[in-house]
Amino acid sequence: MNQQGKLIITGASGFTGQHACAHFLKSGYDITAVSRKRMNIEGRIHAECCDLINGNDVYNLIKRTKPKYLLHLAGQSHVGESWSEPVSTLEANTMSTAYLIDAIRKESPDCKIVIVGSALQIDPSSISSIPHPYSLSKTLQVLIAQSWAFLYNMNIIIAKPSNLIGPGVSNGVCSIFAKKIAEMEKKGMEKVLEVENLEVQRDFLDVRDAVRAYDLLLTRGQPRETYDVASGNNHSLGEIIEGFRSVTTEDIKVNSQQNEKIENKVAIDPIKLMNLGWKPSIPLKSSLMDILTFHRELKEKC
Repeated sequence: MNQQGKLIITGASGFTGQHACAHFLKSGYDITAVSRKRMNIEGRIHAECCDLINGNDVYNLIKRTKPKYLLHLAGQSHVGESWSEPVSTLEANTMSTAYLIDAIRKESPDCKIVIVGSALQIDPSSISSIPHPYSLSKTLQVLIAQSWAFLYNMNIIIAKPSNLIGPGVSNGVCSIFAKKIAEMEKKGMEKVLEVENLEVQRDFLDVRDAVRAYDLLLTRGQPRETYDVASGNNHSLGEIIEGFRSVTTEDIKVNSQQNEKIENKVAIDPIKLMNLGWKPSIPLKSSLMDILTFHRELKEKC
């Protein structure tokens, strides 16, 4: 019996979405998993196929389900693709958000909403610092959500995650490294990783810890607040490669261009989230081991 109430998870077939479905099912939610493509989902999860940039489809989805909670994960998350397809990136990340929260305003106004933004969003007052169309799309997404929260007194929370890592299909750098290492192990290919700059630093957080944070925000997060979802620690790509070296027997060499290009870093601090009782629980090395294990198993199936 579901105790927590109806929860819609958008982007349910994606990297974070699959972990979210597994977590919230165990937590006792009545889950509607929404994706643009059909999903084969086992267990007590209702799957819905919906194009979130179709306003009528979104409205009908909300009208049918009347959710108590919404976790909005869907969108276009690839920076490279945003350069080649900026308009479709804007549609996927902004209009889907607008359609969802406006449908909830009309049909399920007491719904508690967590919109998952990005560490790459920026302060819109410094427009010249936008690094790519993806950042623009996530910045506008958050502005839309915050505006609806204030204009219509809606229960909307913004989660701003750092670089999420963990087992599963992902475009993240840790998954890219792990996939190459798994290929090295299986095929005996040249054991060289190409890295632009080993000194680049990122805050890496296991996706399973992030999903726990989203759960906490749905139950205890304050409306109209923004919460950084991060480990609070930065690691260089060199450290990440050393972490992978510690969990493989392959003699991995690195070819680095040592590009010294200056990066605009966005400050991200999880203290507000920690004050609600959350803290990361999965060590970086465990995450890297799980990622590599996932890609090893994929290679075995090929």
